[in-house]
Amino acid sequence: MKAMVLTHTGPIATKPLEFKDVLVPQPQAGEVRVKITVCGVCHTDLDEAEGRLAARLPVIPGHQIVGHVDAIGPGASKFRRDDRVGIAWIYSADGTCEFCRAGNENLCPRFRGTGCDAEGGYAEYVVAPEDSAYPIPKVFTDVQAAPLLCAGVIGYRALRLTNLQDGHVLGLFGFGASAHILIQVVKHKFPHSPVFVFTRPGQAGHQEMAKSLGADWTGVTGDEPPRKLHAAIDFTPAWEPIVEAMRVLAPGGRLVINAIRKENRDKDALLHLDYATHLWREKEIKSTANVMRQDAREFLPLAAEIPIRPQVQEFRLEQANEALRLVKEGKTQGAAVLRISESAS
Repeated sequence: MKAMVLTHTGPIATKPLEFKDVLVPQPQAGEVRVKITVCGVCHTDLDEAEGRLAARLPVIPGHQIVGHVDAIGPGASKFRRDDRVGIAWIYSADGTCEFCRAGNENLCPRFRGTGCDAEGGYAEYVVAPEDSAYPIPKVFTDVQAAPLLCAGVIGYRALRLTNLQDGHVLGLFGFGASAHILIQVVKHKFPHSPVFVFTRPGQAGHQEMAKSLGADWTGVTGDEPPRKLHAAIDFTPAWEPIVEAMRVLAPGGRLVINAIRKENRDKDALLHLDYATHLWREKEIKSTANVMRQDAREFLPLAAEIPIRPQVQEFRLEQANEALRLVKEGKTQGAAVLRISESAS
């Protein structure tokens, strides 16, 4: 089968992913094999390619996978051949550690990520445990469904962690794949909550998209919003938005960091955290870590109920390096998705 394989790390401009022929995987006990139609492109894939996240090399990246079951391993019984399914970031957890027993499998020390610790979706086929595959609601096309499986699911998790109440002001820092999905969730679940969106300088297109999806105000990180924020979510790969979000939080407000890894380009901003300005009056910072299977099981039906309408930019499989470069530069409109084959549905 054809696949984009990460054999070494390096700046995405050097095109570290290689287009290769590799063996078609075979499902083992409790697994299903999926013939992939599309796979979303995530900033985590960029982190793997550039070495900020230590992946098992060589590896096929990709964890926003949509396709159809085409083979079933021994003992697997949840799906039938040709069922349309999605596979997200959580590939497996041990199920026995203190975190798994408490229902926090995302914190498991043996958590395995799809496309990082196990082969992912930048390929024509993938295998995964059947418990880590999810039915895709019929309302979505394959391309629409792909970004829901990570950008959507992790945004949903971050929103829950804010403890937002209807009427509270929410700030979104960065407006890419995840934020443009999440704002649609917020407008559905919290119709009286103003949403303020902060972008990089020069991202007029992102600001216009935010307004079209219901943002009540848009500006650049560092601008003063019309009101202080009760909650904020940081989607960016930079440090500065954390400092700025804490500055404009209301007393008792909470910032949730949705971007798991930060690039180092403005790490000095950390030195400018001032207790009285940024932390005093019971402000909080909370991070996200991975996602749980339950996040996907809850979010996908909710996304269909709303219904979420992701904005998507398609690329061919062999254009994965280019798609990741555009993600790095903040030049994609909505979510980037690799088209791998035509849907059978």
